[in-house]
Amino acid sequence: MANHVVNPWAGEVALVVGGERRVLKLTLGALAELEESLGEDTLVALVERFEGGRFSSRDLLALVLAGLRGGGVDWAAGDLLRAEIEGGPLAAARAAAELLARAFTVPGSGSVTGSGGA
Repeated sequence: MANHVVNPWAGEVALVVGGERRVLKLTLGALAELEESLGEDTLVALVERFEGGRFSSRDLLALVLAGLRGGGVDWAAGDLLRAEIEGGPLAAARAAAELLARAFTVPGSGSVTGSGGA
């Protein structure tokens, strides 16, 4: 996946993790895993948690891990804990915010989905 071109219309985001450029994507399965790991009951609650700035570094790692898995990287949480993220926590937070925005924005409209419930 290192040479994969990022497709923002497909919700993809690039992040250099463990010295390799990775493509992150929040698939439905990755979102379900993220809801469970963060203890959220709905996608809307999950998005509101991050939009409201009510997240911890552990939450950020869970989001990045879900994105990695959705992008095809078969890592366990421990793999990400030991990996270096180029740009550090700030780059991880930027990628996570972009990942959420792309997962819940209708391409070309700029509007976020989810107002109809999830």
